[in-house]
Amino acid sequence: MEVIRLETICKEYLRGDVPVPVLKGVSLTIREGEMVALMGASGSGKTTLINLLGFLDRPTRGNYWFEGADVSGLDDIRRAFLRSRRIGFVFQSFNLLPRMSALENVMLPMLYGAHGLSSAECRSRAERLLERVGLAGRMDHEPSRLSGGEQQRVAIARALMNQGSLLIADEPTGNLDSRTGEEILALFQELNRQEGLTILLVTHDAGVASHADRTIRVRDGRISEDGVEETEVPAGTMVESVPASILAPVDVEAPPLRPAPFLRKTSPADERETAGGSAPTPPRPGLIDEARFLSRTVATSFRSLRRNAMRSALTTLGIIIGVGSLLAIAEIGQGAWTAIRALLTKTGVDNIVIQAGAASRNGVSLGSGSIKTLTPEDAELIERECPSIDSLAPLVFTRRQVVSGSANWVPATFIGTTPGYLRVREWEDLEEGEPFTDEDVSSSGMVCLLGHTIARELFGKESPVGREVHVSDVPLRVIGVLARKGADIIGEDQDDILVAPWTTVKYRISAAAATGSPTKDALHLNPADDLTAMARRYPRGQADPFPTQSAIQMLNTPTLQRLSNVDSILVRAESTEEIPAAMEQIENVLRESHRIKDGEPNDFSVRDFTEVVGAVKGTVGLVAGLLLCVALISLLVGGIGIMNIMLVSVTERYREIGLRMAVGARSSDILRQFLVESVVLCILGGAVGIALGRSASTVVRLLALWPTEPSTLAVIVSVSVSVTIGMIFGYYPAWKASRLDPIEALRFE
Repeated sequence: MEVIRLETICKEYLRGDVPVPVLKGVSLTIREGEMVALMGASGSGKTTLINLLGFLDRPTRGNYWFEGADVSGLDDIRRAFLRSRRIGFVFQSFNLLPRMSALENVMLPMLYGAHGLSSAECRSRAERLLERVGLAGRMDHEPSRLSGGEQQRVAIARALMNQGSLLIADEPTGNLDSRTGEEILALFQELNRQEGLTILLVTHDAGVASHADRTIRVRDGRISEDGVEETEVPAGTMVESVPASILAPVDVEAPPLRPAPFLRKTSPADERETAGGSAPTPPRPGLIDEARFLSRTVATSFRSLRRNAMRSALTTLGIIIGVGSLLAIAEIGQGAWTAIRALLTKTGVDNIVIQAGAASRNGVSLGSGSIKTLTPEDAELIERECPSIDSLAPLVFTRRQVVSGSANWVPATFIGTTPGYLRVREWEDLEEGEPFTDEDVSSSGMVCLLGHTIARELFGKESPVGREVHVSDVPLRVIGVLARKGADIIGEDQDDILVAPWTTVKYRISAAAATGSPTKDALHLNPADDLTAMARRYPRGQADPFPTQSAIQMLNTPTLQRLSNVDSILVRAESTEEIPAAMEQIENVLRESHRIKDGEPNDFSVRDFTEVVGAVKGTVGLVAGLLLCVALISLLVGGIGIMNIMLVSVTERYREIGLRMAVGARSSDILRQFLVESVVLCILGGAVGIALGRSASTVVRLLALWPTEPSTLAVIVSVSVSVTIGMIFGYYPAWKASRLDPIEALRFE
């Protein structure tokens, strides 16, 4: 069977616009199992010819059949596939990767081409080949610790690793002494005769060519001679001194070194051919093959980065600083916003306020709350019917002087409410004492809670709990002191407050009749509606010192009953996000309760303070955003540094790239390899940056006492940013590496 058949192959290179012919109509045939020597002087075109035969280059004109398939116009992917499966190269300068052991160098071809072998299987095959060439005890040695002959044997084992059908040896003895050269040639002869391997020796030495069965001479780009060599060995050869270890047979239980030619299928998943003797289609790698390639590529990336550990560390410094700053700023900013959010919650900005509507008289509006349309029943209905409500409290406001002995004080806030007020305002934890109860509300109990400011003004450093204060001749017993809250967002003292049951404030203290009409000022009430001091102490429904009227007396003397109404209702939603839903539910419930028809205006208003929260959050976000921009600039600088180092790495590794392409790597494989190296570099920097950022936020929390809050999202974002930086800034160097010509890369010095 013909392994190689060339018909009038021509190859031209352009020097500027001028074509320079190198091969001028070369035609030859090499059959399976032959050992052929290709001879020619320097510049004769033999190197170009073997590049064409090894699919490293393509002809300008002519036809090339390999194992019966026309491969003249194959694309890069198929040519790389054939290099990885059918061709083995033995280079004159060995071309071993210096930082890899002999075993790892031999396993290199298995990295590409989706051979379907696990790492253990690849390692087992490589070990057998190294034993085959007499290097059983030198597998873990790097090339620098091997002699020239040993390095060439490693190169031969690497060429046999893919079990190809053709081995091309370019000046295999050129850098070896005569004894070692004879050992290598003897090994080639053994592989040819015992294994039936087709071997093409490229040499200019007649002594080397004499070991072949056939010699082809190239002169000026043409075949000048093609004949069978005499079998006699020139004087001075030392074949008889070849060590027995070099010629050791393969283990009989081991699989053969090479399969049948590729036109005979080796397995259903190995390769597919089309009808008519066309070149095989590379199989699509499966998930397992992709996972193996990725794991081997990552391992190779770590090895490459470890070669220049200091340079790699300095390169990632920008990423470390950027990611660390990003995480620290995010955690400090999140902690600051949580603290500010808690402070805002204490001031009640998360609450919803329901106020009574505005009345008008003679076309003049009397302002919000001038018409009393809110009742305690409305509060109960809202709490029952609105699922987005957490808690609420009806409010009655007044302004009165509070007297205790010789001290007196007018609180900034005097509120009548229910026990739910403390939950709405997050004031459930009292500084001392206990809150009033629903029973106190229903019985108009004469009890109250004092804020810290009024307690200090009336009682100094003494505890006010159990003491009495007088408000409009009504004695109130202090049963508790509210916890400190400090000033609100507009600077008003939240601790200057007195809280009592709303029935006590309305019926005992304010003594104002709730008739449903616009409320008059407490100082300008109709004298007929004023209550005496005794009536304020004992409002309707309580123990009255006067005799109760009989039914006939009540019919004979009808009186106007006071209606219960409140000034406003304070509502707390389940969460900040639920505030819009809660407001909508409140409006629907109150419109239905107040029997307001469609199209009619509300007799109430529902307001929230989300604008305040939004403004504060926007301010905090703006400051954090500015700091994040600084961190992103650091990441940008780090990315540019990575691009620079990767470009340097590509330049330093031209020969390595060429070698990887020669053993079967596609352009996409080289692209992925360098891209993975860049991403790995960024991920390592990102990991160190995350640790640095967490440490920085912890130090800030412990030393500066600033609030910080760990953020899983910030960690995820930091890792994502690191990977993105690696992919963006590593793509160009990786793309540049993938576009290299393997021939030029192998010649690079």
